[in-house]
Amino acid sequence: MEDNVVSWPRKNVSRRSLVVGGALGLTSAAGGAAALRAEPARAAAGATRKITIYAEALPGGLFGYGLAPGKATVPGPVLEMWEGDTLEITLVNTTNQRLSIHPHGVDYSTDSDGSPLNDSFNKPGETRTYVWRSREMFAAEGRRFMPGSAGYWHYHDHAMGTDHGTGGVAKGLYGALIVRRRGDILPEKQFTVVFNDMMINNRMAPDTPMFEANLGQRVEWLAIGHGGTFHTFHLHAHRWADNRTGMLEGPADPAQVIDNKDLNPGSSFGFQVLAGEGVGPGAWMYHCHVQFHSDGGMAGIFLVRNADGSMPPGAEEAIHRFQGHVHTAQHG
Repeated sequence: MEDNVVSWPRKNVSRRSLVVGGALGLTSAAGGAAALRAEPARAAAGATRKITIYAEALPGGLFGYGLAPGKATVPGPVLEMWEGDTLEITLVNTTNQRLSIHPHGVDYSTDSDGSPLNDSFNKPGETRTYVWRSREMFAAEGRRFMPGSAGYWHYHDHAMGTDHGTGGVAKGLYGALIVRRRGDILPEKQFTVVFNDMMINNRMAPDTPMFEANLGQRVEWLAIGHGGTFHTFHLHAHRWADNRTGMLEGPADPAQVIDNKDLNPGSSFGFQVLAGEGVGPGAWMYHCHVQFHSDGGMAGIFLVRNADGSMPPGAEEAIHRFQGHVHTAQHG
């Protein structure tokens, strides 16, 4: 299954891309993002975007969100906003289950909460609109500032199975939500990684996603935790600043530089790296660093190809070795 992204307009739009409302587009979250690669992001303040999302049943007992009929994926499409924008989501429930869509990190009224507590959900076959708002940082009393919405967030079902959507989350009804601040640098590739109990994107190794980029490409990782198990996310040979963007804002930026971070149920973070920067191309692993979790199948490959897109020496052999590993959880 492929991930998708509702993102910003870009040059050389692929045949799989879609422009929504003139400022939101669709590309593959496993391999595409927005334009103006090395330039700051630009957007008009206060725009309202309207999109339609379809909740659908998928093979294997899974469910997913998609931007067109028959296009649901696990994870669902990456949704992006500028601080100050509003996103109106028309959710079409094509299933025979009660479900919803609930966001983290943005503003919404009780009727867009996506929870049965507020009678905010889609009955089987029902269509419903949810409105999410974002805002910029602003000055408050006492020389204080109220935070804006910018960050790497996520959305998920909150109604299937239980009043907390436990069944929907377990079966794949989740996705990434990004609120960007003006001036943010946009990536060339986006990868969404969801640790959901003992699975990555509801798969286990060797069937976990293999993400690919060429040497030097700017790659954005979106990490999300779900389920009832605690994890850590580790990316081999790459590191990032533990702040909002993953990039240091200057030589005096106090953010710690890390390559491993807790990824627990309900949490999310994101960061950008330059693929293979300082280490070169190759088959680099990403995985949960709780040892028996990675032993049990919570691992995947970040393939950094040569700058021209060709396969680097040894990478194909490493991929074959990964695919041949026996993943069995070991406890001590």
